[in-house]
Amino acid sequence: MARTIAKDYDQKRQHILTVAAEVFAREGIARASMNEVARACGISKANIYHYYASKDELVFDILDSYLSELRDIVVATDRAGQTPAEQLHSITRTILLAYDGMDNEHKIQSEGLPLLDEAQQEVLKGYQRAIVDEVSTILKDVAPSTLGADAKACRHVTMSVFGMLNWFYMWHPKATQDARIDYAKSIANLTLNGISQGMR
Repeated sequence: MARTIAKDYDQKRQHILTVAAEVFAREGIARASMNEVARACGISKANIYHYYASKDELVFDILDSYLSELRDIVVATDRAGQTPAEQLHSITRTILLAYDGMDNEHKIQSEGLPLLDEAQQEVLKGYQRAIVDEVSTILKDVAPSTLGADAKACRHVTMSVFGMLNWFYMWHPKATQDARIDYAKSIANLTLNGISQGMR
């Protein structure tokens, strides 16, 4: 007979994902054991294996949940009627606000992704590409004669925007919502106007 799924299964699963992300971010995925994750979650090792058969499966679910939600937030942002410049302001603000409270999940991406099998990596990279493509498309619309005509230049600028976004996450994890909005404005203005007018 198949084991009955508890009514609070999804709630407990989300708790495991949140706590595991914290443990992996603090200890490193390679060093942290499933036993340590179970202990931090306040459950037995046997219980955690009821939810996840392996550490790789747990890592994948953490990143899949985080990146798919981030992708959905970014893609679903309503930018109808906005100019390309306004759209850039909107999307940088949306991304920085979406990062709030997700520091652990964001931190373990670089270590976690290469540990997964090729099919799992492709799923996660698909979410990342969708987010990058949203920003890239806006940048092409901002400067169609330059970025729209030069794929390499567009990629450089797009990755520079993400570099600035990720810099803020790394160095200001406790930033307020207002601080995130203010820095997003600086990123957009710097990208749109260059260094001489970037902070205006």
